[in-house]
Amino acid sequence: MAARRTGPRLLRYLGYATAAGVVGGGVAFHVYRPRDVPGLDKAYVPPPTYSETGEFKAPNFPREKTRAEQIADLKASAGSAFQRASSKIANALTGAQEQQQARSDEDPYDLLVIGGGATGTGIALDAATRGLKVALVDRDDFAAGTSSKSTKLVHGGVRYLEKAVFELDYNQYKLVKEALRERRYFLDTAPHLSSWLPIMIPVQKWWQAPYFWAGTKFYDLLAGSENIETSYFLTRSKALDAFPMLKKEGLFGALVYYDGAHNDSRMNISLAMTAALYGATVVNHVEVTSLEKDANGRLCGARVKDKIAENNGSSDEFTIRARGIINATGPFTDAIRKMDDQTVEEIVAPSSGVHVILPGYFSPSDMGLIDPHTSDGRVIFFLPWHGNTIAGTTDAPCPISQNPVAGEKEINWILDEVRRYLQPDINVRRGDVLAAWSGIRPLVRDPKKSKSEGLVRNHLVTTSNSGLVTISGGKWTTYRQMAEEAVDEALKEFPTIKTQPVPNPPLVSGVEGYHEDITFDGSCKTHNVRLIGAHGFSKTLFINLIQHYGIETEVAKHLTTAYGDRAWKVAALCDPTEQRFPVRGKRISELYPFVDGEVRYAVRHEYAQSAVDVLARRTRLAFLNAQAALEALPKVIDLMGEELKWSSSRKDREWENGVAFLGSMGLPKGKLGLSRKQVESGQVGKYVDEEYGMYARHDKPDETLASDSQFHPGQNPVVGADSPVNK
Repeated sequence: MAARRTGPRLLRYLGYATAAGVVGGGVAFHVYRPRDVPGLDKAYVPPPTYSETGEFKAPNFPREKTRAEQIADLKASAGSAFQRASSKIANALTGAQEQQQARSDEDPYDLLVIGGGATGTGIALDAATRGLKVALVDRDDFAAGTSSKSTKLVHGGVRYLEKAVFELDYNQYKLVKEALRERRYFLDTAPHLSSWLPIMIPVQKWWQAPYFWAGTKFYDLLAGSENIETSYFLTRSKALDAFPMLKKEGLFGALVYYDGAHNDSRMNISLAMTAALYGATVVNHVEVTSLEKDANGRLCGARVKDKIAENNGSSDEFTIRARGIINATGPFTDAIRKMDDQTVEEIVAPSSGVHVILPGYFSPSDMGLIDPHTSDGRVIFFLPWHGNTIAGTTDAPCPISQNPVAGEKEINWILDEVRRYLQPDINVRRGDVLAAWSGIRPLVRDPKKSKSEGLVRNHLVTTSNSGLVTISGGKWTTYRQMAEEAVDEALKEFPTIKTQPVPNPPLVSGVEGYHEDITFDGSCKTHNVRLIGAHGFSKTLFINLIQHYGIETEVAKHLTTAYGDRAWKVAALCDPTEQRFPVRGKRISELYPFVDGEVRYAVRHEYAQSAVDVLARRTRLAFLNAQAALEALPKVIDLMGEELKWSSSRKDREWENGVAFLGSMGLPKGKLGLSRKQVESGQVGKYVDEEYGMYARHDKPDETLASDSQFHPGQNPVVGADSPVNK
């Protein structure tokens, strides 16, 4: 009997063990399965090659319209209306009235987008790829506002997920779910500008480990098939090995999860230039001064002025006609809404997000850190970015201004929080701050809901009685979804606007015979549209650049991750160095890999119109190091002056504007009064005594310490008859 009972029991145990093995194997396969990691594949198109005769066959990239041509297109949208009024009699006599009417119907834009940030340029690209005639204007530069002052993360938002769970907030849950989906689209369409980044959550108490583990695993689960790497736990020793700067005392371990990181303003520029290649008219430094309405009170256009012409001492104001207008101006949303209706209730509650840049030695080059519970309950990130370390952010109400300044109180709060989780022997000083800026986060309140319901972190689409479509709120990661919803709303609001197929899309890749595997049928396709630079990018592209152009390795890596396959053009625009190596590429700052060819490329192919455009948004020097940007300012002005034929007075104005802008990026107050001649003579690194403790990055090296050599400067201890070594 015992033997009979033992047999089935043994089989049952074997069955349990087999089932457990199958489940465990399935989990292991899911965790360690082969991944399609964005950016690790070979380029979609082959790199340039040499012909049989030895001639280098460079990519034949499509030409972008010049800024002057784009402005001419804007003016043409209103020109035919006046032409029709003046030639009405002539058309009747010639019988060409119907033909003229047909042409005039084609002249207005389907959509005019106001605002050149992430959402605005995303709308322009979405509309252009749906076959719409679209124009975009911005009174400053693309990404001049919040879109260049983000935390540089492409993320779902672990803090929003925590709120969704503990506050049972379905809107927060939807925000995270949507952002995680958009995160993958982001990385797929711009692999050169974005990448995966592991982020560590330090665990101080043992009971926090299962709490954070469950949270990060839920985060992975929500991402589903769009996820790449799964979160994991690190023991104390492994955490310190990965992040040696962490404070050892009280550290139990760490959880590591994955999110994306990106170059925000370069991404914004790429969106604008991709939209331009698909036929959109995108023009920066054009300010909307008023909105125009027809006899029925519906919006039909806008009056604008060219601020670049104004800077050059002339005046150029004109009207843009459009069937629909979309307001995508971020923190300045209400200003445009009040142009439409002075009585409208404000919906934007601006919040200041301050970030500081520290030297790269404060963090590993490939690992970020998040402190989910700071001293006052806020979340702070500590992330590697372009060789430096970015720390932030604050979240406090603020007034709206063009270039907000990071306050000392906010900067010191961030530094205090950083000191809390770094080792006590690592001295984080105010002088270590290379740059500091404030970005205005445009939180929104739904005007249809009561004020007691609070602000929302997601986006909001509203339409006024006159037809002004406003898209506000949101965050960088969800720019594409926001753009899609804004265009969808415009199509509903303006029934005369009809999407249409795009049968001959531009050859963005620059390689003949290669075409996007996309059918542009009039529906939204931006989740598949690769941005300019993405097609020929690979992780090894920098090697081709080094071998062909003889540029430095650091510079080549930078160019490929900032411009993708357009790095071929940038490198070709670099001046010869007249040295054995590097052969090309003169740095505009000795500390960073930005080179002269980038300035020329920014002017010729990215609509850069001012020195600030280049220092802050085409390159990121102003964000990485304000004083280094000041030192580079004369070179940038001279290079742009050659390209744009600037007068001496315009160069002087660029100097004044550049220094003033750098003041908002953390440039010490004592440097704001330096002349160009003083900067060129090397006075940027000199401090008066009261500034030294705040802004200097080092102790005074001319002060002798007890441990220093006792010999006088220039005295060699091994030369001379009295030297101990010679006795």
